[in-house]
Amino acid sequence: MNHTEDQQHIIRFLNKQHVLTLCAGNGTEMWCANCFYVFDAEHMALWLMTDLQTRHGELMQQNSVVVGTIAPQPKTVALIKGVQYRGVITLLEGDEALLARARYCKRFPVARVMKAPIWQLDLQEVKMTDNNLGFGKKLHWLC
Repeated sequence: MNHTEDQQHIIRFLNKQHVLTLCAGNGTEMWCANCFYVFDAEHMALWLMTDLQTRHGELMQQNSVVVGTIAPQPKTVALIKGVQYRGVITLLEGDEALLARARYCKRFPVARVMKAPIWQLDLQEVKMTDNNLGFGKKLHWLC
């Protein structure tokens, strides 16, 4: 898959990070959670683990469209960079779940003892701000 320069920049950023904020809602209720993730650049997807009974897990089962952010915590405005995203989240099963869980546990070995299911968040839209490229510089990726 050929990627534009902007897309390659976004991919590098997503590969370097490991925590996302995920916001789920059902039209009436909304809830956010922070989750560790592994990025699958080939499919422009994020894998994360969370229980079905969590507040956000219950909302994701009701409505699979989610939004969120991924951003480190810089000390100065000049170093701000991060993404806002929109995507569709799916509870993985079978071979897909085994593959994703193996990659997830490789990055986060402590997850081997967790019983939580693994989810795939297929990114549909990504907007990245990177002040290192110029104050307020925005990069966009519509999948």
